[in-house]
Amino acid sequence: MTATVGRAAIVALAAACALLQGCPSAYQRTYEQTTQRLEMQQRAAQAEAEAAHAQAQKYAAVIYFPVGSAVIGDDGQRELRWFVQQMQPFPQAMIQVQGFADSTGSEANNQNLSQTRADAVASYLNAQGIAPARLVVQGFGQQYAAASNETTQGRRNNRRVEVTVR
Repeated sequence: MTATVGRAAIVALAAACALLQGCPSAYQRTYEQTTQRLEMQQRAAQAEAEAAHAQAQKYAAVIYFPVGSAVIGDDGQRELRWFVQQMQPFPQAMIQVQGFADSTGSEANNQNLSQTRADAVASYLNAQGIAPARLVVQGFGQQYAAASNETTQGRRNNRRVEVTVR
C-alpha cells in the first residue's frame, strides 16, 4: 500500500507541477497588470510632455538693441515679460537665447557684443523667474544676419537677441 501511496503522491505532484507551469500565479498576473498599467501611464506622460513642448515652441521673442549697446530697452523688457508669462505653464521647457550683431564695428567686437546681449537677456529672464539651468545662451556675432547690413533698417534687424524654445 505504501508503494501505491508513493506512486499516487508522485502522480499528484507531477500533475500539480504541470498545472502550475501552465497557469500563472496570482502574483504573476498582478505583476503583469501593474507593469502594463505603469507602461501605459509612462506613454501617456510622454505624449503629454511632447504636446506641451510643441505648445511651448509656438512662443518666441526678439529683442532689438541700439548700435554698440547691450541694454534692454522698454520694448525689449515688455517682450521678455510677455515671453516669461507664456512660459509659466511649461516649467520644463529649455530656452535658447541667441545674440547677434550688425556689421558695424570689428568682427571680434561684434562677437563679444552679441554674447553680452544674449547674457543680458538671460539675466533678465532669470530675474523674471526662469532658472539658469533652463537657458542655453550663445552669441553669434555678425553670423546669421536676419537682413542686409547695407541698409539702416537691415542693420537694426541684425542687432537682436532671439529667444526660442528648444
